[in-house]
Formats: sequence, structure tokens, C-alpha cells
Amino acid sequence: MRVRIDALGVSIALGLLTTGAFGQNQPAAVQPDKMAAEGYETDAGVLKGVATGGSPMGRWKEGLTFDGVAPMPWLKSASNWFPKTEEVQADEVRVTFMGSSPLPRPGQMGTSVYVELGNGDNFIFDMGPGSIANYLAAGVPLNRLNDIFLTHLHWDHVATVPYVYMFGAWSGRWHEPLRITGPSGAKPEYGVRYMMDRMKEMLTWHRASFDTSPIGKGFDMEVSEFDFRDDGGVAYEKNGVKVTHWRQSHTEDGASAYRLDWNGMCVAFTGDGRPNSLTIKYAKGCDVVVTEVQVELVAISSTVMGVLPVIARNTIDSAHNPGYAAGYLFNELKPRMAMTTHMSYDPYSNAELLSQIRYHYKGPFHFGAPDMVVVNLTKDKVWVRDGIVPDFPSSSPPKFDIAAMGGLVIPAPHTKRQDIQEQSIRDAEIAPEVYYPKGYQPELIPFWPTSKSIFIPADKVPSGLWLKGGPAETNKP
Repeated sequence: MRVRIDALGVSIALGLLTTGAFGQNQPAAVQPDKMAAEGYETDAGVLKGVATGGSPMGRWKEGLTFDGVAPMPWLKSASNWFPKTEEVQADEVRVTFMGSSPLPRPGQMGTSVYVELGNGDNFIFDMGPGSIANYLAAGVPLNRLNDIFLTHLHWDHVATVPYVYMFGAWSGRWHEPLRITGPSGAKPEYGVRYMMDRMKEMLTWHRASFDTSPIGKGFDMEVSEFDFRDDGGVAYEKNGVKVTHWRQSHTEDGASAYRLDWNGMCVAFTGDGRPNSLTIKYAKGCDVVVTEVQVELVAISSTVMGVLPVIARNTIDSAHNPGYAAGYLFNELKPRMAMTTHMSYDPYSNAELLSQIRYHYKGPFHFGAPDMVVVNLTKDKVWVRDGIVPDFPSSSPPKFDIAAMGGLVIPAPHTKRQDIQEQSIRDAEIAPEVYYPKGYQPELIPFWPTSKSIFIPADKVPSGLWLKGGPAETNKP
């Protein structure tokens, strides 16, 4: 008897087994009776053994930490995520580490965690320095960067907020304010509201300059400051999404951690802080738990990173999570995927850090570093991949909810260029006909052409600007 077991056959068998449909609803190309008559093995039991090694669970049993850790069938690649190639599914959560280090460097920008939900809502937790580069590389339009939750007000967690505020408004966040949520402090001037107010003041010249472009509501802010002492308090609740918070021990009062619950799934991000019993209480039951971590190799790190050992030791012991503590927290919480970020991802320390975490915790684990680590989460699976982004990406065009607005409204600028700039400096400009080639000169727009808002009907708006749908769908009978 001939036995034909090739890659296609095993693939078909695996697919049928993993969907629980072995022997049912088989593709037209599979003809068991005909193949059996020709002498091929088609017995379901034999094929199951070939496909699964005889495992009673219906698949190969390998490793210690891979129950429920598997790629989803709709992923374009099980090993890598490529921006703008996959839609977040209706019952899925996608988490991307847009920044993963306290010390920005190529490959690791300041800490920022991006959470996308299947209902279309997106949330940002912290926006450290340089992280904007990864958001743009990942194809996130500037005007869609909103709903930012800050764990605390250290600059390595908030430095990109001014950029998002200014350039998001300039790039199409015309119809909504920038929404910022964060903790209060021991004094009013230590809270997020004070920081955002002073940030706006710091940007006075920038705002005046950009106000000669369409801005609309883009310079408005909606700052939600919660009482940092209100452990378990609700920071956000809308569209089936609930975000709660609790205190972290991070030198100064006013540092917080978050958990986001949606559709029976939960992602927790602790921000920075010492190992904390409140995290064990409030992050319990979360599918993905992300905590910051610092490796305790301060003497070695001082020669690599340039930080004096006594400074590093004191910083960890007063404000941060060592590897052993992270492992302890994970073992208490037992998430479906434990992750660490806000760490230096280095060959000399990664193995040491993993050993420290594994002292207490033996479950599913992955570094949330370097940048662009991507996590896909459903109720039955969780999968971690590396995101692949270009070295020199271009920003994506803004996206608008054209269907809801019935078209695109481009607001009139609040200010005219000629009202904020002296005529004498414009007189000093070199005339365009001097530097453009003879017979060539583009149509210039040195001043915004109208004082009225511009309306473009939906059927005239290019499909690339639609948040969802497009002109063709709108015009369907």
C-alpha cells in the first residue's frame, strides 16, 4: 500500500483538526474515496496521528508555556507584522510597543504602548521621546493619535505629547480636541492638568504660527485629571471600554497604573514603579500584563550606559521594578501573556533579566522590547510578533469619518499670515521667478485662499482620506 504524506496533506489535516472539522466539509480537491481506491492512505485515525503525533489533544504537544499561545488564521504572517496589511478583527485586541526604553536610542524610543480594539477605538498609554517615529512608521495618521493616557509626568513618558498636539491639529485633527487623561498630584501643579496648561503656554509661538493653516478645534484640549489616590477608580468608560487606575510607588506621589477592559478581554500596563500589592489586586484576571523592569547589573551597566552605579542602584530601589519582582508579580497574576518594557534591550543583560523573571514565573512571557513588538489577542489565543517598518517611512494621510460628516469640512484658518508677519521680511524674500526655471513655476499659495470653511461632498473625497468605507460604498443604490 502506498502512503502519500506531503506538505499539502499534512497542512490540510492540520487545518481540519484545529478547526474541529476533520472528515467534514472537506474542500472539493480532497476526494478520500477516489484516493483510497488508488491505494493511498485516507484513514482519519492515521492522518490524525501523522498530523499530531498521536497527541490526544489533537495537536503536537511542545514546550511548557504555549497553551493558548498560537497565531490567528487571519494573520498575514505568523512571524512578522507589516503595517497597513491587517485589519484588527471585530473580536480582537492588538497591542504595539511604539517605544520601549527610558533612554531613547535607535531601535528603542521612549515608552509608549498603543492598544487597538476591534470596535475601532484606539488608546495610547504614555508617549515617550521619539515614539512618534514609530507611530508614523506604523501608518497611524497624525490626526488619529488621540485618547492618550499618561501613567505619570516624567519626561521619558510624555515628551512626544507636544508634537502630537501641534502636528495632529495641523494634519487634520480639525473636528475634535486632543484628549489627555492622567493623574493628579500631591499639589495642583504636580497634576496632568497643570502640565498640559503649561505645555500649551510653552507652545504659544508655535500655535500662532500654525494658526495660519486650517486648525479648527485642533488646539482645544480635553484634559481628564483623576484623583491619583482613588485606587480602582474609573478613568474612562465608553463604547464598552473601561479603563481603571491605581497608584504606583515611583518616588513622587502621582504615578499610576492602568487596566483596559473590553469585550471580555483585559490589558494592564503598570507604568513605572516599585513592586506593588495594588497591581496584584487590580490587574488580576488580565490577559496581557505589561510592567516596566530594570536589570540589576548596575556595575556592568555603568560601563555600558554611562550611569554611575550608585545612581542606578538608588534609582531602581526607589522607583523601579527589578526582574525578580516582575517575575513575582507575574506569578501572582498569571496572565495569558506577561511582558516587560521600559528596559534596555541588550545582549549582555537580556539572559540575566530573563533568568531573574523566571525565578518566580514559568508562564508565557515575552519582552515588550525592542520597539515594534506586536501582540494580537483574542479570547482563545494570544500571539507575539515583530513589526517590520521601513527605515525612512512617509506619514500616512489623515483619515476622516466622511460618512458621518456627509463630506469633508476644511476649517478656515483662525489667523492670516499677513497679520502676524511684518511686510518687510516678505519684501526681503527672493522672487520665485528668480529661482524657478524659465517657463516653469507652480501655482503658489502664499496666503490661505479663503476666509470661509471649505466643504467637499463625500463623493468627491478621495478614498484614501476615508476612515472607513469610501465613495463607492456611499454611492451604492
